[in-house]
Amino acid sequence: MTDAEIEAKLAELGLAVPVAAAPVAAYVPVVIAGGLAHVSGQLPFVDGKLVTGRLGEDVSLEAGTQAAQACALMILAQLKQALGSLSRVERIVKLGAFVSSTADFTDQPKVANGASELMGHVFGEAGKHARSAVGVPVLPLGAAVEVDAIVAIRAD
Repeated sequence: MTDAEIEAKLAELGLAVPVAAAPVAAYVPVVIAGGLAHVSGQLPFVDGKLVTGRLGEDVSLEAGTQAAQACALMILAQLKQALGSLSRVERIVKLGAFVSSTADFTDQPKVANGASELMGHVFGEAGKHARSAVGVPVLPLGAAVEVDAIVAIRAD
């Protein structure tokens, strides 16, 4: 799949690959090893603003799902920056979704679907992946959601 095809699939949803965010601590956004790109956890930026808060408290399920989708877009941005082209993505292997939520909120999988469904829409069969969706009491910078990824890539 070419970058143009990926951009067209995103445009169908009214989305685009954003500029890759700089790391906020002592890590690199992507490590490539053994044919896999390991993408550090990405935070949700919607309309240029970090989505903060907790599901079950002050963030709705819809807003949380949109936040997870924004994390997935940032994963694509990091991959594009690291690989030079999203056409090198062979398969989304695994997503890890961390949802800042109250103890009684149990819809973490529905929140994570925001990221999972985007990958499926963009990459089709190659976007289907293994996944974990975990509730946590707090995330960096007060973010509502954080998503990381393991992605199989093609050689240059």
